Amino acid sequence: MADNKRRGEDAGDDRLDDEVVDDVADDDATSADEPVSRGGTATRSRARAESADSRPTTRSETGRVGVFGRIARFFREVVAELRKVIWPTRKELLTYTAVVVTFVAVMLTIVGVLDYGFAKVVLFVFGNSD
Repeated sequence: MADNKRRGEDAGDDRLDDEVVDDVADDDATSADEPVSRGGTATRSRARAESADSRPTTRSETGRVGVFGRIARFFREVVAELRKVIWPTRKELLTYTAVVVTFVAVMLTIVGVLDYGFAKVVLFVFGNSD
């Protein structure tokens, strides 16, 4: 449908293949720093501890931003996400719209017929005031 418009599909596949190869290579090689029973978490926790020691000193490094800065960041992120959207062509849009309208009309007909039928059954069971 819109396969030719998808961004980064080939790049994502290559990246995944490289990660699989790297994971396999990392699993085969065991280091003295990584205990086998814990799956190498000692190295990761040491890296976290080292990064926690270097505390940010300025306001911009702490990530605290004012209300207007957060609102501006929100709108920048919204625009960035909307640029990633694969928008349908006019022909696709008309096709999807026709499918939805047809489906809704069919469902409306089914529910209308069932409602009419149940109303007749209820009037028959409980009697008609006429």
